[in-house]
Amino acid sequence: MRPDIADVRLADRVFAPHYAAPARCTLAHDAVLREQRGADSPAVIALRAGDAFDLFDVTGGIAWGIAVESGLVGYLDAGALAS
Repeated sequence: MRPDIADVRLADRVFAPHYAAPARCTLAHDAVLREQRGADSPAVIALRAGDAFDLFDVTGGIAWGIAVESGLVGYLDAGALAS
């Protein structure tokens, strides 16, 4: 979760001003999941083309969500997601 949004699947455990249901996406090409929005933010995990990603938010070309296989949360370039 972020301070402004949380996965609706957590609604019974956490309070957030807004809950969202994830949109399941697939990565069109390899990408790096990062801790924060910036390209200089530390990498959380390297993702591969074809990996599933649960998308919660896209702002300014940066996607926020969950790398499904690992369960890790972070930010990546929205251009890496298949349309």
